[in-house]
Amino acid sequence: MAKRPGQDSKLLSPGTKAPDFTLHVTPDQTLALSDLAGKPVVLAFYPADWSPVCGDQMALYNEALSEFEQYGATILGISVDGAWCHDAFAKARNLHFPLLADFEPKGAVARQYGAYREGDGFCQRALFVIDRDGVIAWNFLSPIAVNPGAEGILDALDRLSAERTGYAPDSSHAA
Repeated sequence: MAKRPGQDSKLLSPGTKAPDFTLHVTPDQTLALSDLAGKPVVLAFYPADWSPVCGDQMALYNEALSEFEQYGATILGISVDGAWCHDAFAKARNLHFPLLADFEPKGAVARQYGAYREGDGFCQRALFVIDRDGVIAWNFLSPIAVNPGAEGILDALDRLSAERTGYAPDSSHAA
């Protein structure tokens, strides 16, 4: 049986310095990963705005924002959709975190992270937690049709918090 594109994707491993990038949040505003230096960052690569699984995944992260904020963490959604598409999607879903457009060159950042599906032309459903020093602390590659939820992210943030302070805000997660 032939393998689907992206099936052998090699995500950047924990312990790897997260590659810096600058992507559009809106057509006239950009955000760089380095702008968030000194705080934990969650990168949520996803295939496309408007698809049912992606919409549910981003809505779940929106609901879990207060839990991410307990750790001082910022979540960034990243797909190959353009900034205009992200803007409409975020407004329709009432999302309150940045969606970054890895649009041109298409998938360049996803490729850096090993989260691009060559041949399909969109991002894997891949998650990364980056620590305060800009190092990947955790990653996860979900099957394309499966919402990975927020539990793994929150567990990774718990571990980061415990390593740093000896205390994790709350290890029972609702999301």
